[in-house]
Amino acid sequence: MYTTFLVLAIIALALQTLIVFLAFFGPELPYRIPRPPAAPIDSKYFLDLLAVLTDAQVHRGNRVEVLTNGNCFYEAELSAIGTAEHSIHLEAYIFHKGEIGKRFVMALAERARAGVPVKLVIDYIGSMSTPRSYFKELIEAGGQVKWYHSLRPDLIPQVNNRTHRELLLVDGRLGFIGGAGIADQWYKGHKRHPRWRDTVLCVEGPAVASLQSVFAQNWLRVAGEVLTQADAFWFGDGDGNSTAFVVNSTPAAGATRARILFQMLIASAREKIYISTPYFLPDRSARRAIAQAARDRNVQVKILTPGVRSDHAFTRSSSRQLYGSLLKNGVEIYEYQPAMIHVKTMMVDDMWAVAGSTNFDHRSFEINDEVNVAILDPDVTKRLAKDFERDLEQSVPIRYEEWRRTARYRVFERVEALFQKQE
Repeated sequence: MYTTFLVLAIIALALQTLIVFLAFFGPELPYRIPRPPAAPIDSKYFLDLLAVLTDAQVHRGNRVEVLTNGNCFYEAELSAIGTAEHSIHLEAYIFHKGEIGKRFVMALAERARAGVPVKLVIDYIGSMSTPRSYFKELIEAGGQVKWYHSLRPDLIPQVNNRTHRELLLVDGRLGFIGGAGIADQWYKGHKRHPRWRDTVLCVEGPAVASLQSVFAQNWLRVAGEVLTQADAFWFGDGDGNSTAFVVNSTPAAGATRARILFQMLIASAREKIYISTPYFLPDRSARRAIAQAARDRNVQVKILTPGVRSDHAFTRSSSRQLYGSLLKNGVEIYEYQPAMIHVKTMMVDDMWAVAGSTNFDHRSFEINDEVNVAILDPDVTKRLAKDFERDLEQSVPIRYEEWRRTARYRVFERVEALFQKQE
């Protein structure tokens, strides 16, 4: 028994090591936008162009609510689950054992007993510590739980492709999207670590049909079923003020869609770019686009990343090595101090907002299954920007001279300069 456990532990460690290695050292695809559209970014032309380039469908009339931190978004999600009548679909990279995990299992099981179809897609690696038995009450009530890319021999070639999505859909009318999984670190903190700072969006309206399509893609992959159940999709007209589209990224269907979305908005910004990301590892093309916005167009660029409370010290160290060229070109970089910050949002010119599961790194742009919602709505964008600015007040700005004093960063800067000469 002990030997079996040890072998499984070694395999798990090896897989995690491989995934981390490929996250940092995967191949870089060059992304360059020589001539950004001349049309204003809030114009119909720009909206239609961005949607076409990302293979997305524009939906008008949505309502979008910003839910700040786990004490807010978990209660909203559980309330929606509790009132579900037709369907509950959840896709998660992280679904861990704990107090909030148990509340979700109980709420989902209650709806399943009431006859509501409940379907879960859980990533096998992201939730490896959660056994199938944890969902026993839900499964016995009729709920379906499927693992994404388990260690079955036929799936080994796809082991590095994970579903990194965090998505909850209720009755085909309500969608919750962000970067927060279901785990106590978002709910109440864990041991001596404060509760993580994060944001989830609640979307109501026509765009939810596109979010449902994202779930249907991986449900087909894990269950072999095309999702066509009655009331799973809603195609009515919304009465909200937000125009939105959903960008679905997966290696099988072109993971570069999310990268196109981010790169186009960065290249087209004229006033400000706010980026909040827990893992900031932009490649050379992305760093060039960000630097050009600040240097050539005088765009105010502010980037918010974790400070010393980061949950991945190696990632933070690698991220900090990339600061130099950005800081030299006028980009402002801040590190959040009170807790691990896991917010994944971008706001551009008080017009556009992007939120979802995508990190600013190679894994999210090229390897993982991800989902983002792009929203054209000044009210939603300013609401997210208000949270961003509040987070900045609890962050430390990184100065170029202070950054450069560290010897390893000076070495990296010289190496980076050599690579830039070859571009």
